[in-house]
Amino acid sequence: MLNLYKLIEVLVSLQSLIITTMLPVYIPLQFIDKSSNSFEIPITWQVPTIILLTLIFHKKVVFRALTIYIILGLFIAPVFNEGGSIGYLLTPNFGYLLGVYPLIKIIDNLNNKNKINIFNFLIYGFMGIVAMHFTGVFYNFIQIIFYSKFNIFLYNLGKYSIGKIGYHFLMLLPLLLLIEPIKYFKNRK
Repeated sequence: MLNLYKLIEVLVSLQSLIITTMLPVYIPLQFIDKSSNSFEIPITWQVPTIILLTLIFHKKVVFRALTIYIILGLFIAPVFNEGGSIGYLLTPNFGYLLGVYPLIKIIDNLNNKNKINIFNFLIYGFMGIVAMHFTGVFYNFIQIIFYSKFNIFLYNLGKYSIGKIGYHFLMLLPLLLLIEPIKYFKNRK
């Protein structure tokens, strides 16, 4: 049974997932003529937010929030990055969304071992992101076999995994700034 604090944690996590799904990552670039342009990275803030929520809360809270998010996106509102509805199950994106579950499980190992430091965070972060992408590639492969569309497998692999995994690794760097404050607050309990 959920108590009030766990319910608030789930709702905060759910709201964070929905909001960060809609926020693309931009890197501001300043040029010689002092004009400012930005470079858009083809990912959103969703994966770093899930990693951060998993470090702050217990994995059960983030699992529940992600499950509600998936149900909300499939049946109620288009909250996913590229829309929503039951038809989203047929897109390769859904496999990567399912891949967030192993990502949460791997990142939560830092909470269980209570060894949150920069080195362990990077190791578990890399493993979690690889597991998420592996799940997405596996889901895509199952779809390819089911629909006998072998000619688009490499395209989907490049677009959804190879084209984004480096950026997901890169997004671990801003989270490094939050490792020490998280460790401090967790040790105060």
